[in-house]
Amino acid sequence: MQVYPVKTEIVKAGDALVDIILEALKKQRLRLEDNDVLALTSKIVSYSQGRLVKLSNVRPSRKAVELGKKYSLKPEFAELILREADRICGGVDKAVLTLKDSTLTANAGIDNKNSPADSAVLWPEDAPKWAEQFRRDVRFKTGKKVAVLILDSGLIPLRIGTVGLALAVVGFKPIRECRGESDLYGKPMTITRHAVADDLSSAAHLLMGEAAEKVPAVLIKDAPVDFDEGVYGSTDMMMPPEECMFMNTLQRSWASGSKL
Repeated sequence: MQVYPVKTEIVKAGDALVDIILEALKKQRLRLEDNDVLALTSKIVSYSQGRLVKLSNVRPSRKAVELGKKYSLKPEFAELILREADRICGGVDKAVLTLKDSTLTANAGIDNKNSPADSAVLWPEDAPKWAEQFRRDVRFKTGKKVAVLILDSGLIPLRIGTVGLALAVVGFKPIRECRGESDLYGKPMTITRHAVADDLSSAAHLLMGEAAEKVPAVLIKDAPVDFDEGVYGSTDMMMPPEECMFMNTLQRSWASGSKL
């Protein structure tokens, strides 16, 4: 597998991302081929959708003021979290654990990093639909049949730092089923599934970085994935809370009042 960072200028609200990415690929002499994967950070998708909010235009509610005080957040930012989150699960200083689009994430995916002053970027709207249209536009302009992956930074419980988290996938299966297969010693696997899209997201995330790298896209060639015509969103990669080792264990612990 080969992974190439695609550098661009700063993407602004309303920019035509297909043209920007294709021009960047041309400048870097990177050629698109069938079954390449184009990985895009969710932030530039949000920019193209105009999902940028000025905090000074946000009027915080009383609940937002309380939430902001509890977790050391600006009340305007806390108000956006309340509007965007499907559920608030708790939090720590500077971060609220939320459920958003079937995904556990910090602050409902809202970020003020790498955004203009007094502003915050929301998660994309209907990321799978957007990715599907992006794929069609790339094929129309280049004749190449590529897959598209939209990703954001994610967290793993009790591990320091961010990893890649897939939000939408078009053109390959995001999960590889390993249950029923045998291991090296012939023992059948009973619970293992491979989060292929998240693994690719982490590879792309490594090159995208978290600061001022200006790498909003990554070109992945010869990815070991199962290509198809599917369009997949967060719900297709979600495990029900009662089946999740972390959520199920913590919920039972909280309900019983026991300490881990």
